[in-house]
Amino acid sequence: MTDAPHSQGDAERGEGREHGDGVTAQGAAPSDAGARSPETRHSPADGQVSRRGLFAMGAGGLAVGALAGVGGTLGAQALAPKDQGEAVDASLSYPFYGGGHQAGIRTEPQRHCVYMTFDVDPGSTANDLESLFARWSAGIAQLMQGRPVGLVQPPRPGAVPQDTGEAADLSPNALTVTLGLGPGIFDDRFGLSAKRPALLKHLPDLPSDNLQKELTGGDLSLQACAEDPQVAYHAIRDLARMGRGTVSTRWTVMGFGRASAGANQTTPRNLMGFKDGTRNIRSDDEFRDFVWVDGGPSWMSGGTYQVARKIQMNIEIWDADRIGDQQTVFGRTKSEGAPLSGTKEFDTPDFAKTVHGEHVIAQNSHVALAAHENNGGVKILRRSYNYTDGINQYGQLDAGLLFIAYMNDPAHFVTLQKRLGSYDRLNEYISHIGSAIFAVPPAPEPGHFLAEKLFG
Repeated sequence: MTDAPHSQGDAERGEGREHGDGVTAQGAAPSDAGARSPETRHSPADGQVSRRGLFAMGAGGLAVGALAGVGGTLGAQALAPKDQGEAVDASLSYPFYGGGHQAGIRTEPQRHCVYMTFDVDPGSTANDLESLFARWSAGIAQLMQGRPVGLVQPPRPGAVPQDTGEAADLSPNALTVTLGLGPGIFDDRFGLSAKRPALLKHLPDLPSDNLQKELTGGDLSLQACAEDPQVAYHAIRDLARMGRGTVSTRWTVMGFGRASAGANQTTPRNLMGFKDGTRNIRSDDEFRDFVWVDGGPSWMSGGTYQVARKIQMNIEIWDADRIGDQQTVFGRTKSEGAPLSGTKEFDTPDFAKTVHGEHVIAQNSHVALAAHENNGGVKILRRSYNYTDGINQYGQLDAGLLFIAYMNDPAHFVTLQKRLGSYDRLNEYISHIGSAIFAVPPAPEPGHFLAEKLFG
């Protein structure tokens, strides 16, 4: 976890948003897209959308179920009709085509995420990959507009439905689906090694690693985010189904309770009860300097890199710690989220401030080690979610953070994580058990598909 600069939804330029009962043609931006503020929301006629309970996610597959009896705070958060006073517009949709960058990166973070990685099946060819990306692109474009990927109820009783149907009565709910390509795509299997981005390499061993093989790596990733968990689940389920015969699922996490914020969103909290992502990337200049790829292979221009980490929290040990120590660990107050050197959440931390010869913000606190001021100016875009896997083998809460970050150079993440993994006092309460890295191509133009130029 890092304390990167607060993400504001003025970020949504170039990604367009759509509202209303109808949807525009695939890839077409609404006519008033240039005039409407990207932060504007319109409430649908049916009012607010209830959130759907917590989902438990098994590492080997989608094991979905309500988490019962595991604490009133989590249950209340999961069942509340809105987050921190923010209304849900179920009719909100984003275009898949155009805009330069894939949706789901600079997009205002939604409440729920299903993240899945895949391995390409033995014997699959570059042609199989190209076909899959074309079919996935067409499917994602449909799903992001709230449409099925095929017939839910075929006319013949013996026919198999093309769409699984669980989102048939649900609106788009701001669904975004983001595709990533892992380093393995550029090995000797598909003849694509010459087009591998120079910066796309497996992450080095990091001091915080306690990685489990079954939660690490992958040839491809899909990140589906939505305001309704069933909409996000449906997207991943049907896309995984479309990939059968070419790819197989590797590991997956279902996230809830976003741990990053956009415009008109208050900073959310992680499962340790602290505000998370206060200093996330926010400005056009920061996105240009730290997120979007400018240069390299033509198929990656306008793309970015995605790092995903599954971070397990020792929640019950943390819960027994005194508040003063918890705040020292983070370097922030728990309720307000202010740096210990200030009084308000967005006060700039003063890492030099001392009282009686002691730093007010401990030098081994999470804030001090993650701050760009102490890392040569390095920043990364956070897009994380909380997760729960229910109860572990010891009868304790099994939960933590699905850390997802975007950057134009993976070395930026490595720089931060080496410091955090070596010195962060938070390491007493967390363990990095899953990890992967992916190259994220730009959005396709209408009539084209994701990573199409990779095969040219």
